Amino acid sequence: MPNSPIRPPRTPAEWEAYYELRYTVLREPWQQPRGSERSPADEEPGTIHALLLEDETSEHPMALAVGMLQPTTSQQGQVRFMACAPQAAGTGLGRQIMAALEARAQAAGLSEIVLHSRESAVGFYERLGYVVVAPSHTLFGIIPHFLMRKQL
Repeated sequence: MPNSPIRPPRTPAEWEAYYELRYTVLREPWQQPRGSERSPADEEPGTIHALLLEDETSEHPMALAVGMLQPTTSQQGQVRFMACAPQAAGTGLGRQIMAALEARAQAAGLSEIVLHSRESAVGFYERLGYVVVAPSHTLFGIIPHFLMRKQL
């Protein structure tokens, strides 16, 4: 498993690994085009990226888990693009990414995090203290999402 800390991507190869995992897990299974794993929010000031690499010394690093926190107000942030590599599912890496994002949110002065969870991930977020607020959108016309919230 990983031998690197959770941190933002720093090099072009790390950014490539970061976006590759977002694409492979969150877009490719639904035949979405390359590029759909990216968002203008990725480049906004205050956006926090979390990356956990399998081996940060590798010339071609592979991301095991990623996540992004976008500040939405002075008090609230939204977690987006959470993904774990299939071989890392169920190993606690997703919890580690969320803990890192929550710690960074608190350090930035945020007091609440919201997210739109896929139906299949609601239990994961509930175990981390998030509560379902309401049904949300249906992604790609087939993936129900739920708005969830947690006070920090």
